[in-house]
Amino acid sequence: MDVVVSGASGLIGSALVPALRAGGHTVRALVRRPVRDDSEIRWDPLRGTLDPAALAEVDAVVHLAGAGVGDHRWTSRYKRRILDSRVAGTTLVAAAVAAAHPRPRVLLSASAIGWYGDTGDRSVDESEPRGTGFLAEVTAAWEAPTAAAENAGVRVCHLRSGVVLSPHGGALARQLPLFRLGLGGRLGSGRQWLSWITLADETAAIIFLLTADGLRGPVNLTSPAPVTNTAFTRALGAALRRRAILPVPAVALRIALGGFANGGVLVSQRVLPRRLTEAGFTFSHADIDTALGAVTAGMVTTGTSWPRS
Repeated sequence: MDVVVSGASGLIGSALVPALRAGGHTVRALVRRPVRDDSEIRWDPLRGTLDPAALAEVDAVVHLAGAGVGDHRWTSRYKRRILDSRVAGTTLVAAAVAAAHPRPRVLLSASAIGWYGDTGDRSVDESEPRGTGFLAEVTAAWEAPTAAAENAGVRVCHLRSGVVLSPHGGALARQLPLFRLGLGGRLGSGRQWLSWITLADETAAIIFLLTADGLRGPVNLTSPAPVTNTAFTRALGAALRRRAILPVPAVALRIALGGFANGGVLVSQRVLPRRLTEAGFTFSHADIDTALGAVTAGMVTTGTSWPRS
């Protein structure tokens, strides 16, 4: 397949692009700087520039670009950036896909389980209506512009990703230094549910969806076995052979993270990947112990030594 990817240099994109190429696919990346060769396509989501002709003859577009949710303290300004970067980019990509001739057959557009809001102890799947809160509002606004591509006959999937586990970025990468020092612990009460997926399974699921012709609309990219924050903390401590006994009080998280504490790390989300599993996708890391064991073992093989207690 000929696949165009936005956000190719991000955490997910940087794993997806080489995986696609290793599978024999041709990949071109959308870039904001001047292109270096024919493996890149120039776009500017802020100015609304992307030539639809660049997407002609393309089989699929995977749209991953957007400002990081957990990368900064949630000030009013940064919350606006989170929203605007997603809406502007998705609007531009979907419009270009719709206007291309011939059009791509599929658009896989990044989204998030923030759609469901705080689910407490209740398990939810793709049939659940939108929840409440900032991330639920962002996700709804993020997914809406893909209607332009859908109305043009393109198969669209919303990739509602959970917390992606990787030592190279995202929430886990920020926790690893503390856990290595034996300073890790549960966040807040620890009772909140965490819906996670390894970067390897995230990448494999996206590639699976490129040809899963029966799937369109929302697809949860999460492990079938979400865990509480306390269980995650214990599993990560065990994987690193470190004790994880120092809890981080909710009030400290609110001071350090601002709105991201209440809207992100303290929210309980018990999300299941019903549509993905029913379509026949098989997870390589279906439980948290296997997942964190694989992630930390991978770091050891690249030269990072984990001290034993």
